[in-house]
Amino acid sequence: MDKLVLVFVLLLATILAQPIARRTGLAPAVLMTVFGCALALLPFVPTTRFDPTLILPLVLPPLLYTAARRTSWRQFAANWGTIGLTAVGLVVATAVAVAAAAHAWHPAVPFAAALVLGALVAPPDPVAVSGIAGRLGLPRRLVSALEGEGLFNDVIAVVVYTVAVQAVSTGHFSAWHAAWDLVVSAAVAFAVGLVLGWCGTRLARRLDEASWQVALGLLLPFAAYGLADAWGGSAVLAVLVCSLYFSETALSCCASDYRLMGDSFWKITEMLVTGFAFGLVGLELRSALTGVGTAWPGLLGIAAAVVAVVVALRLGWLTVIWAPLHRWWRRREVDEPYTWRETLVTWWAGQRGVVTVALALAVPFTTDTGAPFPGRDEILFIAFAVVLFTLLVQGPTLPMVVRATGIRADSVSDREFERLLWRRVRDAQLTRLDQLAAAERLPDDIYRSLREGFADRPTFATGTDTRVAVSTGRTLRITGPLSRITTEVHAAGRREAVAVRREPAAPTEVVDRVIRHLDLRIHLHRPENR
Repeated sequence: MDKLVLVFVLLLATILAQPIARRTGLAPAVLMTVFGCALALLPFVPTTRFDPTLILPLVLPPLLYTAARRTSWRQFAANWGTIGLTAVGLVVATAVAVAAAAHAWHPAVPFAAALVLGALVAPPDPVAVSGIAGRLGLPRRLVSALEGEGLFNDVIAVVVYTVAVQAVSTGHFSAWHAAWDLVVSAAVAFAVGLVLGWCGTRLARRLDEASWQVALGLLLPFAAYGLADAWGGSAVLAVLVCSLYFSETALSCCASDYRLMGDSFWKITEMLVTGFAFGLVGLELRSALTGVGTAWPGLLGIAAAVVAVVVALRLGWLTVIWAPLHRWWRRREVDEPYTWRETLVTWWAGQRGVVTVALALAVPFTTDTGAPFPGRDEILFIAFAVVLFTLLVQGPTLPMVVRATGIRADSVSDREFERLLWRRVRDAQLTRLDQLAAAERLPDDIYRSLREGFADRPTFATGTDTRVAVSTGRTLRITGPLSRITTEVHAAGRREAVAVRREPAAPTEVVDRVIRHLDLRIHLHRPENR
């Protein structure tokens, strides 16, 4: 079995894992990891050796973009205190603590190499957040904080990882130069991300087809990663800035078909890339075991120590910062994302996944001098042990923790927000209808029927009726000018929903659901789609 066939098998298994996961209740990531381990035991499956320089550029850009599409910059700004303490402070503290523990337990691994291990196991998986929320019904404020942490902890982890890898590869490390490189890297990344996001938005306005706009959205994250990396910037931060800018602005400047097509495309992309990455965990585990040879039983102790540090430090950190954050939230008079019960769920939800796998596989085989990278096989073995523990232990037991704490989504609040949002959408639609009726000089009976349809009918209904009953008892099919008017009225409601999405307190998931309903209505009322 060559590598091309192996890739196809992993992608096919990713698709089949989705219905199996739905029936068994296990996460697809768990199934793919187990499948990769089983596949590695087959004698005809080759030992995989994927180029480390290609892992991060191919895996991270699409995953970060899909995560950015589910959030908004204003949502991040509203939770910057929580995100900063968890995405920055906790990641750095975890990386240093793991490095110290690994180096103390196994002195043969240099501290810089141990810091590589610490950096790659520090960030929880941002891709798992949406799946957790969907399956367990976590509160919206908690999901927002987890999504923000998941997006930005990758940036910090990759920066620490890059500094540590350079220190090992070159044999030199300077705290001053590292701090300066961090500043320069962030500045370059912000510049690259903003410029590409701005240029991408302007170009998207000139593209007439939704498929072209979606294809542009696919290229931009890879372009941001490549340019930032070539110019000495943080590639991950550049992708994040570009993705946040483009995904928000494209929502306003692109037609409804872009959103409908993009949702499906990126859902498929995320599924395939994530499944492939977790499948590689099992396959690479055999390589890691082969690399460490007969020493692997002795590494179980250090692996257990690293797992203990990762899990215990997250609980301790969240417990310590909860009190000052609680006072800060009360001063700002905002809903706090964490109660002590939600803190426990947040702690146990810190599963490691795709980013850890990608960073582990990207560890170079050799240093700049051509010598083997010190402790690479041990780093991979321990990193995979952490991933397997969080996936096979924390993942399946998380629902029990949620049930034990008794937290659940505030469905009443979400329904009330959605009701008020539909009211704002309806008001915007009726205002636009009045303007168009005056400009087009619509007959009174048709105008009244249209207005009654938008005012009285539940706007969130998904019916596809394209007829309007007028007062004379006859029925007119919405074609020509009427179809154009109906489409413009729905578009006015969509613009209002997009404006609401930019409000800091707006639940992105609820607003996106409303926008999707409006996109479907706009699509159905276009003459070419009848």
